Amino acid sequence: MKLHSVLRSLAGAAAVAGALAAAPAQAQSVAVTSIVEHPALDAVKDGVHEALAAAGYTEAKGLKWQFQTAQGNTAIAAQIARKFVGDKPDVIVAIATPSAQAVVAATKTIPVVYSAVTDPVAAQLVPGWEASGTNVTGVSDALSLEKQVDLIKKVVPGAKKVGMVYNPGEANSVVVVKRLRELLPQSGMSLVEATAARTVDVGAAARSLVGKVDVIYTNTDNNVVSAYESLVKVGNSAKIPLVASDTDSVKRGAIAALGVNYHDLGVQTGKLVVRILKGEKPGAIASETSSKLELYVNPGAAAQQGATLSDALIKSAAQVVK
Repeated sequence: MKLHSVLRSLAGAAAVAGALAAAPAQAQSVAVTSIVEHPALDAVKDGVHEALAAAGYTEAKGLKWQFQTAQGNTAIAAQIARKFVGDKPDVIVAIATPSAQAVVAATKTIPVVYSAVTDPVAAQLVPGWEASGTNVTGVSDALSLEKQVDLIKKVVPGAKKVGMVYNPGEANSVVVVKRLRELLPQSGMSLVEATAARTVDVGAAARSLVGKVDVIYTNTDNNVVSAYESLVKVGNSAKIPLVASDTDSVKRGAIAALGVNYHDLGVQTGKLVVRILKGEKPGAIASETSSKLELYVNPGAAAQQGATLSDALIKSAAQVVK
């Protein structure tokens, strides 16, 4: 090879190397916000982080990961959303409805991936379940309420009055209450409501149901899940069976729950984040749900709350809490 050809090749290689050095680094900035810290939402966060790591996005390789919780306060959720928007991360992950609403209200440009939101359409995060065409996509923890009603009947076969403690300011809970008002009468039952606008109100709301209900059902309301021990205290003392939709609540004293695995939901959410980091537009990705439900039962809690679980129900559980 002639000298000028060698020099030209070296110059070309140097130019390519220089271009690569000047190219922007792979997008690796993810900001995560959650309305509150409790086992289910913490599992979502950990699942997201795990999915990122599995795809090669780690702090050791340059990932900038930040997490903030609003401690159950929607005003703080809005402050976190504004801070994250100012930080200009590549993706914002918003866990639970109030945090997702705050983030979606704060930006129409930064990609947003919601998680653990029961009804993203009712919460006005996306216009429909199909690809939104906006900066938002995510994974819902929506459950078949028909299956929840069936579980209530299996735990308390003769139940007529179903109590529910919920936060009227949380969109996903309002959707569930509205649907249960329609569903329960079809099974010969009715709903008795008790509202808890703050976490500290959960115990009092539960006590207001004593003598009025045969069973208390709780959805994934973040106020209620955060203060589930106060609900368990009432259920145990008043012998009112507790049925939940959050499987972690069974470990904390509910008798049974048929729900999603929130760690798996987080991994599913994290995979959407990875797709966006690799160049996909969030508006081109349809919202997803989890089709995998798991039954958890707690025979000890049943004994404390005056219920007896059938052998068939216990055998069908993915996990029996001792």
